[in-house]
Amino acid sequence: MTGLRLVLADDELLVRQGLRLVLELDPGLEVVGEAGDGVEAVAVTREHRPDLALLDVRMPRLDGVEAARRICADPALSGTRVVMLTTFADESLLVDAVRAGASGYLLKSMPPEDIRAAVRSAAGGQTAVAPVLVDRLLREYSGLRTDRSPLLDRLTERETDVLRQVATGRSNAEIGLALYLGEGTVKTHVASVLRKLGVRDRTQAAVAAYELGLVRPGGTD
Repeated sequence: MTGLRLVLADDELLVRQGLRLVLELDPGLEVVGEAGDGVEAVAVTREHRPDLALLDVRMPRLDGVEAARRICADPALSGTRVVMLTTFADESLLVDAVRAGASGYLLKSMPPEDIRAAVRSAAGGQTAVAPVLVDRLLREYSGLRTDRSPLLDRLTERETDVLRQVATGRSNAEIGLALYLGEGTVKTHVASVLRKLGVRDRTQAAVAAYELGLVRPGGTD
């Protein structure tokens, strides 16, 4: 399997060193660049064009959310996904990060193996949000609409089914089992959903499903 190239940004050197050790215990993960503040994080990401940029939320000169926004808005970095790393389980920061284009939001207190797994999931286009934060994210976006959005009319019936499954955080394989579809077919449907909704990745697609009223916490309709 081809290794994943990462950029790691945190204003505390010891934290960066520790995270680097945690990540590179997986031989398929390589930290190719580090940054100590948000401005440097954007510059280092543009220099290395990694598969994934892991950004601390709170950094000097430019906070992680704004750094994520600049990275995600840069056409030259369309192949780079962003995951926020923080010690703060802050609901508003989580929402801001997703709106900025982040594909995940992880707590530094998560077990090392969970951080590595989430990094791989995010790089592969999966949702990567710390479990303790999922309910907060859904509460923020649920109930915003009571009517069906016309945006959902762009989707076929099967694409709508797939989007409901994506909103639960299921992988392509799990969706395939639930809907009796091949994994390749699911991948094609997911790509079509992202394109039609105009979202960057599965995390934003899941948010869109709740924001548009397609699904709600504890249910699928």
